[in-house]
Amino acid sequence: MRPLRALGIYIGCIFLGGALIAPWLWHLGQLIAPWFPKLATSPFHRYLDRSFLIAALVGIWPLMRALGTVSLAELGIVPPYEQMRKLFGGLSMGLISLSVVAVLEIVTGHRPLSQTLTAAHLVKVFISALLTAVAIGTLEEVLFRGAIFGWLRHVLQWPVALVISSMIFAVFHFLARADIPGPVTWDSGFILLPRLFDFHGFIPGFLSLTLIGAILAYAYQATGNLYFSVGLHIGWIMVLKINLGVTTQSAAATTSFWGTERTWDGWLTFLALVVTLAVFKLLRLEKREPYTIR
Repeated sequence: MRPLRALGIYIGCIFLGGALIAPWLWHLGQLIAPWFPKLATSPFHRYLDRSFLIAALVGIWPLMRALGTVSLAELGIVPPYEQMRKLFGGLSMGLISLSVVAVLEIVTGHRPLSQTLTAAHLVKVFISALLTAVAIGTLEEVLFRGAIFGWLRHVLQWPVALVISSMIFAVFHFLARADIPGPVTWDSGFILLPRLFDFHGFIPGFLSLTLIGAILAYAYQATGNLYFSVGLHIGWIMVLKINLGVTTQSAAATTSFWGTERTWDGWLTFLALVVTLAVFKLLRLEKREPYTIR
């Protein structure tokens, strides 16, 4: 039970540590506001989200030691030699699969293009989306697939490990975008923490997030390392960020089907993800050599 206890402590530390770090991160954002004005106007919950990632990153090495995973290869990180095909294959699949959703939203008027869109703004949105996607996509794949799924499949059958790790992934991403009134104090993160667990709109949002986690975990299982999963994750985030940056939400949009600005909380995205999984199976990207789980 020691590994299970270590995983539980790690998840608890992410939430508690993130809640403790967030106010300090917010105050840092106010100090550097003259150089980065957008940071100063960001809502507190965005700082809390980033604090969760920081806490997860800081704790990943102690977690790996506790779980008995000490090498990069056991996290799915191998030398990039002959892995670029997997990376760009995943990237292409991610870009194409959700671009279909984005284009449908635009042509049907559910997310029309911004009337103030310029070439300079488009370049800025693209660069921001690329940097965000590379950073978050890589970190989350190392954490959720390399560490959590990678360890769970050592103690459980890999399909069971896939489901559990995917649901953990979904919970972390389903957190509500709540905020707090008044000034930010040292305990603001702890005050906001219980408000994040609002499962309004559970279906189809949570199902889509679980399916996203399952596809990424299956890609890791099938290909033997994280390159395809990282590429796929980066592609999805890029489409979501670019779509959000160049379009506006239509008041006439049917939220249950088209989703909100998050996109993944609509049935259309869920269907696109199902097709993505089917295409991945048809491409037969599995490793040539046998891949066994201890």
